[in-house]
Amino acid sequence: MTAIKELKAQARTKSGKGAARAERRAGRVPAVIYGDGKAPVGITLDYTEITRTIYAGHFLTTLFSVEVDGEKHRVIPRDYQLDVVKDQPLHVDFLRVAVGASLTVDVPVHFLNVDTAPAFKQGATLNIVSHSVELNVPADAIPEAIEVDVSSYALGASIHLSSVQLPAGVTWAGHGDDTLATVVAPSGLKEAEADEAAAAAAAAAPKA
Repeated sequence: MTAIKELKAQARTKSGKGAARAERRAGRVPAVIYGDGKAPVGITLDYTEITRTIYAGHFLTTLFSVEVDGEKHRVIPRDYQLDVVKDQPLHVDFLRVAVGASLTVDVPVHFLNVDTAPAFKQGATLNIVSHSVELNVPADAIPEAIEVDVSSYALGASIHLSSVQLPAGVTWAGHGDDTLATVVAPSGLKEAEADEAAAAAAAAAPKA
């Protein structure tokens, strides 16, 4: 089961840009909790705590229990805004998550054994097409990442969604068999293959 992390928040009684700026000057970050058929709740979070939590990674795929005035809300972050210059959090949106619910989330893709796979020892490079994939997942079992072992892929191969084993209860949210990465042959090998093809074509051509 996915671990639920704790966050403490304060109720936000005022809304609007002026009130939000005042909260940020006081070392708080405005946020909102919404969804599950209930009224939105405006809150503020401690700036240092939420900044550390966001930059710790996996923020958008982590369940939180947010305590507001003694009441706990089971939520998952759906979005957050950063200052375009300072990269400081400006606002966070949380979605309420009912027990037993499923979610659609973006999960990172990790490629394993790139340094030791035979194709890459021959000089191949991994051209990553998708760094994350959209999945339908149980809220209590969100995978931290989808792992793809590249050991068996040869030069020129493409790695598709259909070749990846997903955890139990997890399905693709997208459509079609998308390409995650390709194994690109080294330039020297490509040139050698082109020369061989040209030589074969010349040998097969009718003599004048």
